[in-house]
Amino acid sequence: MDSSVPLITHDAVLLGLLLVILAAIFTTAELPHPFWKKFYAFVPALLLCYFIPSLLNSLGVISGEQSQLYPVASRYLLPTSLVFFTLGVDMKAIGRLGPKALLMFLAGVLGIVLGGPLSVLIVRAVDPEVVGGVGREAVWRGLATVAGSWIGGAANQAALREVFQPSDRLFSAVIAVDVIAANLWMALLIYAAGRAGVLDARLGADTRAIDEVRKGMEAFQARTVRNPSLKDLLVVLAVGFGVTGLSHALAGWIAPWIGLHWPGLSKFSLTSPLFWVVITATTLGLLLSFTSARRLEGLGASKVGSLFLYLLIATIGMKMDLLAILSHPGLFVVGLIWIGIHAGVLLGVARLIRAPFFFTAVGSQACIGGAASTPIVAAAFHPALASVGVLLAVLGNVLGTYCGYLTALLMQWVAPIP
Repeated sequence: MDSSVPLITHDAVLLGLLLVILAAIFTTAELPHPFWKKFYAFVPALLLCYFIPSLLNSLGVISGEQSQLYPVASRYLLPTSLVFFTLGVDMKAIGRLGPKALLMFLAGVLGIVLGGPLSVLIVRAVDPEVVGGVGREAVWRGLATVAGSWIGGAANQAALREVFQPSDRLFSAVIAVDVIAANLWMALLIYAAGRAGVLDARLGADTRAIDEVRKGMEAFQARTVRNPSLKDLLVVLAVGFGVTGLSHALAGWIAPWIGLHWPGLSKFSLTSPLFWVVITATTLGLLLSFTSARRLEGLGASKVGSLFLYLLIATIGMKMDLLAILSHPGLFVVGLIWIGIHAGVLLGVARLIRAPFFFTAVGSQACIGGAASTPIVAAAFHPALASVGVLLAVLGNVLGTYCGYLTALLMQWVAPIP
């Protein structure tokens, strides 16, 4: 038997295997048994969604290169998940969080946007090769996906991966940096949550707004939760895939037109059809949030989006090389400096406006961790405040692709010229 032929070659079998893996991960993550609680306290579920398919790929059980699941997931499930994550945005509810909460979130975004190019500049001054590379191996391309992850989440990361096309080996390395650095930071935030009173006293913060936010979020949850019927689910899918279809149609016209008239814009990825699919799907989803379509969130739109997203993550894992980080150890330094700049901006703004540490922690995690982990940090302060993290994280989903794209261009600008 040819050693290059994987054990599983049929995509239908592979799809079933990936769904079984995802179901096993999320089922065990919710089990009350002490072993699983301790295990997932140290090993994030998101990391396993990448790691297990990657391990199977490395062992020759499956092959990400030979499978067609990833192209399907990236072109159809990704934009649809972006629609589902953005159409449920409640701008009025986000506004009711108060200006300090939004300012701290935006400070977190600013810290990521500035931290990316600044960390590249700092490391470049010491060792240009760490942040160098050419073509698909250019390190800024891989770091662009981290920018998407640290402003929005996995969906934005996947979107920017498609836009900037880092090599699979480079992407494997930055995934490790992303997950490890982000989870170290989350652990620090959760620890600090236990000392929030002391930190608020030092900052001179007024915490009364937090109680108002908690009451508002409880009312928001009561209004939106609903048990969907078959018709409801069909409408959700029709809207999501309908917008995705329209996005592909528009991208098929916009990208060639720009390529014909302004070919020089290709260095900004503006001639890439998938770039316009991602941008159009995100923008149309956001516009739908101002219409009655926003009610689809109460029918489980974001849950369907999460299913599509984690399936995409599993297909990305199939293409990952577990040993890739050994070829880019210096990227951990870039990631830690980047997180440090983000933290510095946040703490500086918090002191300036006397924001409660709750807004500082949740604003940061809404960027770095996304919708999957922000509620965990919010709940460390009070369980009823978990939904605040969800709302800010959804706002991060909206800004993630746009601001991540800007951060990528800034990193490209300051990266060493080969």
